[in-house]
Amino acid sequence: MNKTVNINLANILFHIDEKAFNKLQRYLESIKRSFAGTTGSDEIIADIESRIAELFQEKVENDRQVITLKEVDEVINVMGQPEDYMVDEDIFEDEPRRTGEPRQRIKKLYRDIDNKYIGGVCAGLEHYLGLDVIWLRLIFIILAIFTGGFGFIAYILLWILVPEAVTTSQKLDMRGEPVNISNIEKKVKEGFDDVADKVKSVDYEKVGNKVKSGGRTFFDALGDIIMFLFKVFGKFIGILLIIIGAATLIALFVGLFTVGILDIVHIPGIDFYDMVNSTSAPVWLVSLLCFFAVGIPFFFLLYLGLKILVTNLQSIGNIAKFSLLGLWLLSIIGLTVLGIQQASAHAFNGTITVKDDLNFNQGTDSLRISLRSSELYEDQENVGINGMTIAYDENGDRILFNDDVRFDIRKSEDSIAHIRIRKDADGSSFSAARDRASEINYNYATTGNTLLLDNFHTTDAKNKVRDQEVRVTVF
Repeated sequence: MNKTVNINLANILFHIDEKAFNKLQRYLESIKRSFAGTTGSDEIIADIESRIAELFQEKVENDRQVITLKEVDEVINVMGQPEDYMVDEDIFEDEPRRTGEPRQRIKKLYRDIDNKYIGGVCAGLEHYLGLDVIWLRLIFIILAIFTGGFGFIAYILLWILVPEAVTTSQKLDMRGEPVNISNIEKKVKEGFDDVADKVKSVDYEKVGNKVKSGGRTFFDALGDIIMFLFKVFGKFIGILLIIIGAATLIALFVGLFTVGILDIVHIPGIDFYDMVNSTSAPVWLVSLLCFFAVGIPFFFLLYLGLKILVTNLQSIGNIAKFSLLGLWLLSIIGLTVLGIQQASAHAFNGTITVKDDLNFNQGTDSLRISLRSSELYEDQENVGINGMTIAYDENGDRILFNDDVRFDIRKSEDSIAHIRIRKDADGSSFSAARDRASEINYNYATTGNTLLLDNFHTTDAKNKVRDQEVRVTVF
């Protein structure tokens, strides 16, 4: 059983074992003694403590985990001992004495707020990708102009998700330099005006040393090539996910507002929704549910692509993740309920049959059948679905119009001519389907030996599109 101590390191609370605390305290005190009287010593110590806190956070899985001697030793191994470095004004001319080869650092993506123009995104990408910041800014501008705002949205997302480089350790991570005591002291002393040139010179020296050493075997080189190809493939997948996710979100975003505007100004195209909608849900609600149901998975797809490309991408947090998940589930449930209601509207088919005798003048030996159309409806520019279109009658009331009527002629079983009109429609129940079928309007007339049949049928717009059909048989 060991005693634990609560410490505040760089304004972050940690639970640490008493033995580990004593060792960490001795380590920090030795660092302070090494930098006593050095220019900028307070800032150096603060940055060192901040970096140690970051390393502890990486190793702690939850807030209740206790830091032990193992974690302290690992942090000290990364940071280095004060006696391993020449802490004096000649630090820039002399290389620090190291016990082994320095570990290669992986650059992390941060926003460079020291060289920012707007949010520091392009300046940070310059360090991460090795491209000139001018070209990066031009790329974002071109994407914003020629891709419907994709460049603007990508910049905003990176601005939100990528953290800014505030501390010295974060700025060193941004440039790919080891974050240890020596480098922290260097950056504090030299400032950040000429960091880029110094980092480049250090990188070239490392490359030269690697080339001169020639100690790599064929299999090492082959392994590096394979790992490089895997990384390139991973980056390609990440870029592909970003493009797919961003393009889908832009399309959904534009579609959401387009549908809303169409509904407000009553552009004819939105009438399709009213014709087929069997629920009481307004079009804007269905559009919003579709936006969340489709957009949230593609947002996480975009976020996954960014995580692949950016190793230290800032997390959106568990609250945001679970909130989006809950919103997505509610949208799916809402669309499922509306879909069931919509499908149930076609569950049953009802039929109404009207049979009338045809009375003609005596002595008529020939019957003339003629189809008549309505100039009122056909002159209107209608949009429709399944042959059913929206039109307006002579009173200006909106109706559903269909010019698809089926005709048939058969021999009568007796000496009396008659006509049979069959009306079909769908409904959520058998009685509802029959009631909707009875609402279909179809007319005919006889003059002399001529039978005039309408080549269209109509119904009130409130009856919706329910596969209304009319079949006329003349016997």
